[in-house]
Amino acid sequence: MADGAGPRWLEDFGDAPDRGLVAGEGTVRSLTFVPADATPRLTAMLEDDRHRPGHGRALRLIWLGRRRISGIAAGTRLRFSGMLAHENAMPTVYNPRYEILAKED
Repeated sequence: MADGAGPRWLEDFGDAPDRGLVAGEGTVRSLTFVPADATPRLTAMLEDDRHRPGHGRALRLIWLGRRRISGIAAGTRLRFSGMLAHENAMPTVYNPRYEILAKED
């Protein structure tokens, strides 16, 4: 971004813009692995934490060239940032930067 502005923070994944640099936090709801003979790709469905588990809006994170990432599993809380696009009407971030967040007691 030419004006030096940082990513737009997503409080609610339902308010995601059509595209642009975004950041947010959520809980991994599910992971999708591809078969061994397919191009490596790890997909995580991330749910915002503003709603009951299983009822929040979702955002898809896709890491191309990766089959798994140590520490990321269903239930893991993540902070992410990256360029947002929409694939099949689903907000999607490809190859996001991420940080695994500690579980709250």
